Amino acid sequence: MSNSSSISHFLLLALADTRQLQLLHFCLFLSISLAALLGNGLIISAGACSQHLHSPMFFFLLSLALTDLGSICTTLPKAMHNSLWGIRHISYSGCAAQVFLFVFFMGVEVSLLTVMCYDRYVSICKPLHYGTLLGSRACAHMAAAAWASAFLYPLMHTANTFSLPLGQGNALGQFFCEIPHILKLSCSKSHLRELGLIAVSVCLLFGCFVFIVFSYVQIFRAMLRIPSEQGRHKTFSTCLPHLAVLSLFVSTAMFAHLKPPSISSPSLDVALSVLYSVVPPALNPLIYSLRNQELRDALRKMMTGFFQILQQLLCQKCFL
Repeated sequence: MSNSSSISHFLLLALADTRQLQLLHFCLFLSISLAALLGNGLIISAGACSQHLHSPMFFFLLSLALTDLGSICTTLPKAMHNSLWGIRHISYSGCAAQVFLFVFFMGVEVSLLTVMCYDRYVSICKPLHYGTLLGSRACAHMAAAAWASAFLYPLMHTANTFSLPLGQGNALGQFFCEIPHILKLSCSKSHLRELGLIAVSVCLLFGCFVFIVFSYVQIFRAMLRIPSEQGRHKTFSTCLPHLAVLSLFVSTAMFAHLKPPSISSPSLDVALSVLYSVVPPALNPLIYSLRNQELRDALRKMMTGFFQILQQLLCQKCFL
């Protein structure tokens, strides 16, 4: 970028001015980060250690956990560092890397949630065709397509955004580098090109959401034909939290990028960004995974084995 030498860093202005609020932000972000790391780390460990969790759904859950870890590690560490030390700077290259990785992991997450919904639809509505439609090769192809398409997508966004000349300062009203806030600093009409990419992105996101809602409508229709009331209640209790978290993610992301400037404010921008960038990765292990009986059994078995090994090591040290 031509102006990279003149603007060596950005200012993240969403951090509070008072020291007490900065420490409060640090503690809040730290709690969310630890919850996300613990939940997603347990899922990854259980999937790697258990031979019973090799079905397509658990394969996609493992990919989703890796994506959530990447998403959390992209935005929160820098925000916590700035809150703890009372600074607001992020380097130009660091901002570009943050934009690329954030858009990348968000794109992978949307793709995986769509594929997981398709997996659920096939398993409930077309169980006899499950092995044909979702074999190991088909799952690998869908996961590879999700990651590959998500890599090309942020590449275009990042290259286009950071090729724009910035003529209105370097202060971002956000706790991480977000494309709409960078575009506000542009002094060129060519930023309309990036706005067009964002509009296309929103349309794709809305298309995925419509596909997921349509799939769940078919799933709910199939569930209503289940004779057992307990079976219907179990399936509904599993599907509804998925839809709630997904609706929160899609609605806040679309509103954050498409809201009119007249209702924009720093506090509202930060609240929306937290709701779609921080909350879902922390809640996904609870909603998508830890409610699953097979996964809970695998986690219990793994933790039991871990404590047994730890107990044996402690006993050996006592005898020594």
